[in-house]
Amino acid sequence: MTRLHDLEDQIERAERLERSITDALTIERLRHFAAECRREAARLSQQRRAA
Repeated sequence: MTRLHDLEDQIERAERLERSITDALTIERLRHFAAECRREAARLSQQRRAA
């Protein structure tokens, strides 16, 4: 699995978990984690297009 696919999988997992819990702090942390993964995935995609 490539790093990009791994990040996409982590985003999906974080968002699925976020929908299944009620703890506000954990939801916020999962949202932050998913956003970080999205930024990293976008960076990797841009690098691949530039190469």
